[in-house]
Amino acid sequence: MKLGIVGTGMIVRCIGPHLASWDIEVTAVAGTPRSADAVDELADAWCAKGRYTDYHDLVADPDVDTVYVAVPNFLHYAVSEAALRAGKDVICEKPLASNEREAAELAALAREEGRLLWEAVVTTRQPNFALIRDELLPRIGSVKVATVNYSQYSSRYDAFRAGEVLPAFDPAKAGGAIMDLGLYTLTFTIGLFGEPTEARYRANIERGIDTSGVIELDYDGFTAVNVCAKDCGAPCYAIIQGTDGYIRVDSQPNQCGAVTLHLNDGREEHYDRSLPVMWEGEFRTFLAQQQTGAYDECYRQLDESLAVSRVQNSVRRAAGVLFPSDER
Repeated sequence: MKLGIVGTGMIVRCIGPHLASWDIEVTAVAGTPRSADAVDELADAWCAKGRYTDYHDLVADPDVDTVYVAVPNFLHYAVSEAALRAGKDVICEKPLASNEREAAELAALAREEGRLLWEAVVTTRQPNFALIRDELLPRIGSVKVATVNYSQYSSRYDAFRAGEVLPAFDPAKAGGAIMDLGLYTLTFTIGLFGEPTEARYRANIERGIDTSGVIELDYDGFTAVNVCAKDCGAPCYAIIQGTDGYIRVDSQPNQCGAVTLHLNDGREEHYDRSLPVMWEGEFRTFLAQQQTGAYDECYRQLDESLAVSRVQNSVRRAAGVLFPSDER
């Protein structure tokens, strides 16, 4: 994989230093004219030849075969579309787009162009998640209750309370709790149980954006509850309760850390298949699918992302949180 990175923010700086050890070569970096110094800094660190202040130039670079989109949410669609039309595979940071219509358009374009399109959401690529889904879930009988909580006081919330609107809390830039932490809880739940029959979002809304809320997802025989909060903190966890026992994960749902299986007869089993770096599983999965031409598996995972987007955005709008992209 010859990767071109669009964006110079925190997630890029977290993932970038590990890419070479996963056999991924960074060949170009793009930012904006304001971030030209950061582009040079990162390109120097990763020995990338391509250095751009316009993403259109990066997607046209013949030395790039895959574009990693790591820009604010509201720009995901435009950058991903340009990359797909330029014949590149695309890894797009979550959320895939600002709403389900845009996400569906990108998915259709990827299929039309014969390109791979991945949403870079780590949850379902974690080894512990696969363990829960494939081995532990069948052992707890019929599921009756599922709860996933991702609550983390945002470093940007104080500024928001003081009147400054940063992208994380800006409706014009597709911000808010359900588009960020809520996506991870939905991915965890939908990744295990599929798309719900009905969904509701009880949101705490300030100045037109959801700063926290509770998502209720109805399934045949049970309801799952997802909590996402950027205006308050609490221990993060997931608990799946069944007729024969329960599964507990004491970590953020995107990390999907150590797992406990507790059975009704009192037996407890503890597992932890976590990788050394949280993002390793997803990037190794992307690379393997690209190298083997595993389009069917890529598109199956893409369909899961579309299901999450449908739920995420329909309940967001029903709760009164609206984005400019919803009107287009």
